[in-house]
Amino acid sequence: MIRILTIETTCDETAAAVVTDQLQVLGAVVASQDDLHQRFGGVVPEVASRAHVERILPVIDQALRQAGVELFDLDAVAVANRPGLAGSLLVGLMAAKTLCFAYDLPLIAIDHLQAHIYAGRISSGRDIFPCVGLIVSGGHSNLYRCQTALDFTPLGSTIDDAAGEAFDKVASMLGLNYPGGPAIERAAQGGDPKRFRLPRPLLADSSRLDFSFSGLKTSVRYQLFGPGRVKKGTGPIFTPNATKHQDEPSENWTCPLFHAQLVADMAASFQAAVIDCLVGKAMLALERTNSKRLCVGGGVAANTSLRKALEAESAERGFELIVPPLALCTDNAVMGAIAIERYYASEFEDLDLDITAGLVRN
Repeated sequence: MIRILTIETTCDETAAAVVTDQLQVLGAVVASQDDLHQRFGGVVPEVASRAHVERILPVIDQALRQAGVELFDLDAVAVANRPGLAGSLLVGLMAAKTLCFAYDLPLIAIDHLQAHIYAGRISSGRDIFPCVGLIVSGGHSNLYRCQTALDFTPLGSTIDDAAGEAFDKVASMLGLNYPGGPAIERAAQGGDPKRFRLPRPLLADSSRLDFSFSGLKTSVRYQLFGPGRVKKGTGPIFTPNATKHQDEPSENWTCPLFHAQLVADMAASFQAAVIDCLVGKAMLALERTNSKRLCVGGGVAANTSLRKALEAESAERGFELIVPPLALCTDNAVMGAIAIERYYASEFEDLDLDITAGLVRN
């Protein structure tokens, strides 16, 4: 039995897991940093990297203890070295290199985005390739033709903001907490998704498979804070003596207090616009590539409304949909089991392996 330690530090989750060549998870640990970044309304790279330094060894130790294995029992160490935040990636990579040097273990590089799609392979328990892969998270909104677990061809990407980033920024405008995705989803449950007319950028352009969420975010801002909309003590959407809504703003909160129904309606309207764009382009990608299977990964894939919309549209069009369980959508080290594919292909790295922080636009 092959046992691999996988390490994930691409953004603000410090994670480690021990997986086998049968895709068994012997141990898995994730240390979240949400509480550290909440008051900033988003991930601060320097804060994230310092937290990784503090947590990486305890997280690895706990994963090994769960798995009941020692470092000398391992057959390889795998680490996500691309893409992500430079400081965060370096912490994971240096930890992996050190273990490989000390215990004479092979080093395997993991592409974080390929791993998100591979989470569907893990959860389904069967081969899912070829497929179209949709990765949607705080830093990525991408479409790929996935011939195999390691052979990805870019089809489209965001030309500005990622969907998850837009969720965070709109949540901040509404006075909701970070992370914005879950906060928007909760607020939207009691909202009218048709109250605000918001754009669906690039959705009508069938010639390209790209996304754009910057204009949508700006439209929300104009409708909330445009001339005459927000004025202390007056205006249709401002309540000067209101109490804070369910998701308490951070200590840096400076937004006016909106009517609770306004927050719910805008959250629902914004969420619906994002979902329309994601689903529409995903369906177009399937048609353009003559594919029959869509696999979705990334933190935004945990959104219940998005999952339901993808299910409904896929069923109507006769496509197979694979979406991992929630725990495998957000960043984790279990999806690093894609390293098994590289292990059997003998794709090992030298100890001079470096990070690739940015994502090359297609």
